[in-house]
Amino acid sequence: MTTPFSSIDWSLPDEDATVALAQRLAEQVCGRTPGGLAAGGRIHLRGELGAGKTSLARALLRAGGVTGRIKSPSYALLESYNVSNLYFYHFDFYRFSDAHEWRDAGFDELLAENAVVLIEWPEQAGTRLPPPDLDIRLEYAGTGRHARLTACSEKGQQWLTHLDPPRR
Repeated sequence: MTTPFSSIDWSLPDEDATVALAQRLAEQVCGRTPGGLAAGGRIHLRGELGAGKTSLARALLRAGGVTGRIKSPSYALLESYNVSNLYFYHFDFYRFSDAHEWRDAGFDELLAENAVVLIEWPEQAGTRLPPPDLDIRLEYAGTGRHARLTACSEKGQQWLTHLDPPRR
């Protein structure tokens, strides 16, 4: 019998808190923690329009070492970056009307284990996507946001174990 994966809740009262979460995640997904996992992994970002999915993704990309302009993939569907031989793929499937569109576009080839893959609106791909390592649901919480981070793999569980959520 396997142990179920866990979730943690994270309060994001302002942009600084979102950046802090992204920086802590970047340490994990970029393989920067002593004795940590190899770089790479998949993160799904869920939430209503305006809940902060793109803001969190941009902050994570910046913390991962991406310099210059970080564009939203809302219209292009994909923005890719390379930092020191680590590839970052930022997808936005909001505009998909059919779950097959992501595979028809050839995106399944980019879901490599050794790349950091961020997917906004993964539900638009239906059940076609492989499970993420970490699923992040963002919700409105007054003037800020609330994030629930759920591990969906052993790697995601190890990321959560090494994250240190802020104390209330």
